[in-house]
Amino acid sequence: MSSDKIESVLGEKRVFPPRPEFVKKARLDAKKLDALRAAADKDHVGFWGDQARKNIAWQTPFTRTLDDSKAPNYQWFDDGRLNASANCLDRHLGARGDKIAIRFEGEKGDARNWTYKELHAEVCKLANGLLSLGITKGDRVIIYMPMTPEAVIAMQACARIGAIHSVVFGGFSAASLKDRIEDTGAKLVIAADGGNRGGNIIDLKKATDDALASGGKTVEKVIVYQRTKHSVNWDAKRDIWWHDLLATQSERCDPVWVEAEHPLFLLYTSGSTGKPKGIQHSTGGYLLGAHVSCQWVFDLRDDDVFWCTADVGWVTGHSYVCYGPLSNGATILMYEGVPTIPDAGRFWKICQEHGVTIFYTAPTAIRALMKAGDEWPAKYDLSKLRLLGSVGEPINPEAWMWYHRVIGKEKLPIVDTWWQTETGAIMMSPVPGATPTKPGSCTQPLPGIAAGIVDDSGNLIDQLDQGGYLVISKPWPSMLRTIWGDNDRYISAYWAQFKNKYYVAGDSAHRDADGYYWIMGRIDDVLNVAGHRLGTMEIESALVSHPRVAEAAVVGRPHDVKGESVFAFVTCKGPRPEGAEADALSKELRDHVAKEIGAIAKPDDIRFAENLPKTRSGKIMRRLLRSIAKGEEITQDISTLENPGIVAQLAGKA
Repeated sequence: MSSDKIESVLGEKRVFPPRPEFVKKARLDAKKLDALRAAADKDHVGFWGDQARKNIAWQTPFTRTLDDSKAPNYQWFDDGRLNASANCLDRHLGARGDKIAIRFEGEKGDARNWTYKELHAEVCKLANGLLSLGITKGDRVIIYMPMTPEAVIAMQACARIGAIHSVVFGGFSAASLKDRIEDTGAKLVIAADGGNRGGNIIDLKKATDDALASGGKTVEKVIVYQRTKHSVNWDAKRDIWWHDLLATQSERCDPVWVEAEHPLFLLYTSGSTGKPKGIQHSTGGYLLGAHVSCQWVFDLRDDDVFWCTADVGWVTGHSYVCYGPLSNGATILMYEGVPTIPDAGRFWKICQEHGVTIFYTAPTAIRALMKAGDEWPAKYDLSKLRLLGSVGEPINPEAWMWYHRVIGKEKLPIVDTWWQTETGAIMMSPVPGATPTKPGSCTQPLPGIAAGIVDDSGNLIDQLDQGGYLVISKPWPSMLRTIWGDNDRYISAYWAQFKNKYYVAGDSAHRDADGYYWIMGRIDDVLNVAGHRLGTMEIESALVSHPRVAEAAVVGRPHDVKGESVFAFVTCKGPRPEGAEADALSKELRDHVAKEIGAIAKPDDIRFAENLPKTRSGKIMRRLLRSIAKGEEITQDISTLENPGIVAQLAGKA
C-alpha cells in the first residue's frame, strides 16, 4: 500500500434505522434533511445567509453574508449587529419568561431553579457590576468557576456588554490560569472561593491568588462568588464578593450591540508545541452554528430538559450549555460534581429526579459507567429520556452498544457528534429523525458543512475505507476566526499544509460504502507500523470489545525494525491483573486484537493500570502516555489530572 494512506481495519456492520415513532414527531425527517442539504449544495453562502436571518435576532440586519477577500481569515455577516445575551435571554422573556431556564444540582445535593426572567435579571445585575468596575466592550475577562449557574451568568454578562470572556476550566492549575490571563491581557477575573468535586473542595481562590502573585499584572479586580464558604485569603484592594457587587445593581442592563465579527470569547486548547492556543470565536457566526445544530442534532423541543454534562471550561459547555440551548429557549440541567459521588448511580438518579429528556456526555464517562455495572442504571426510572448523545472523542462500538442497550433500552437514537473547539459547533452527526446510525460512526456532515478526506498531497480520496486527513473545503459561520494574537500560527496550524485550500482538522478518517465518516483518531495518533499507518482508535476499540477490558489507550513507541510498535494501556473490569495473570491476559488480548483487526495491529506492549491519566474533564492525556511508553522522564504539568498518583503505576513503578 502507499505509505501516505491510513488503513481502516475495524469492521462494523450493525445499522440502526430511526424508529418510526421518533420520526413522526421529529423536527427533521429524511425528506426535510435532504432539502436542507440540497439548498446548501446549490448555494452554500446563500444557505447560511437564510439560516442567519431565520434563526438569529439582529439589531442591524446584515447585507453581506460572507467576505472571503482575506481568506483564510473569513468573515460572516460582518455588517450586521447583534448581542449574544439578548439572543439567549431577552428574546424569550415574553413567551417563556416564567419557564425554567436552568435546573441545577450540586454535588452535595443542593438544588436550585432559574426561570428566564430570573436568569435575565441576574445577568443584568452582574453586567451592571462589570460596567461599574470599568469593564467595557472589547475588554477581556477570565472566568474561573465551578460548574454552577453563576458560571453561565458570568459568560452571559460579559456577552451583554461586549466584553470578551475566556473561561478557564476549574481543574486547571494556577500556572495554567496565569498563562491564560497573560495571553489575553485580562483586566478582570471572575472566580469562586471553591467548587465541590469528588467529595473535595477545589480551592479556586487560592489558585487565583497564586496565579496573580506570579504574574497576570493586567488584572485590576477579582470578583469572588461564594460557593463553598471555606476560609480564603482576601486582598481588600483587589477582591470583591459577588454578592456585595450585585446587591446594589439594577436588574436592567441594555445590551451592547456589537458587530457580528466582534469576538464573543477566547478558549484555549492544547497545541503540538505545548503552548496553548487562544481560539477566537465571533459573535454572529458562532451563535448561529450553536443555535441551528441544537435544532438539527438534538431535535430540541419546548418541553425538553437538556443535559450536556460538559463543564463550561470546554467548548462543549459553551455551545451546548451556555449558548445553543438558551438561544433556543430550552431548559438546561447543570450538575457540579462527578458521576460517581456518592455512587455510580448519580447520573441516572439526576436523570430520574429532574426529568432529563436529552442526555449528552463523553465516551470516557460512558465507559466508566459501563465499567461500574448495569445494576446502577437499572435502579432508576430513565423513561423520560428520548435522545442520547456522545461528544469529545470517537466512541468505540462496544461502548455505543452498551449505551444503546442499557440506557436507551434499544429504543433511543444516539447522536455521535464530531466537532472541535475550533469548529465552534457540531460538524458531523446523525440527525435523529432521518439518519440510520452505526456504532462508532459520526455518520455524515450536517447541512452546509463541506467535509472530505485527502491524502498527503491534498488529493481527495474516493476509495472506500481508505483513510486520510479529514478536511473542510468551504468556510462555515461558526469556524474559529484566528488564534488570539498569533494569526500566523492560525494559518500554519489549520490551513498551510494544503496551501490554504482546506481547513485541516488534525483528525484521520475514512468513509464507508454509505458515505458515513469514521474518525480514526488524531493524525498524531496514527501509528506507522511496518509501513502500515493504523489509527489508534480502532485498536482501542478492538481491545475494549474484549469482555475483561473497560478502557484502553494506544500510543506508538519507537521500534528499530517496524518504525513504531503498538503500546497499549489497559484498565480492566475488576481488579488489576498482576504477575502470571497479567501475562496470560496480555497474550489473550494480543490474540484478540489479531482476530478482530489483524496481526499487524497486535500490541507489542500491554500495561495494566487501575485508571488512565485523565484531566478532570475526562480527557486522556495521550502526550503523557507517549512519554511513558518511550521511558522518558515525565516533565509535563500533571496537576490537572484527576488522579496524579496513577502516573507511577502507568510507568510500571507501582
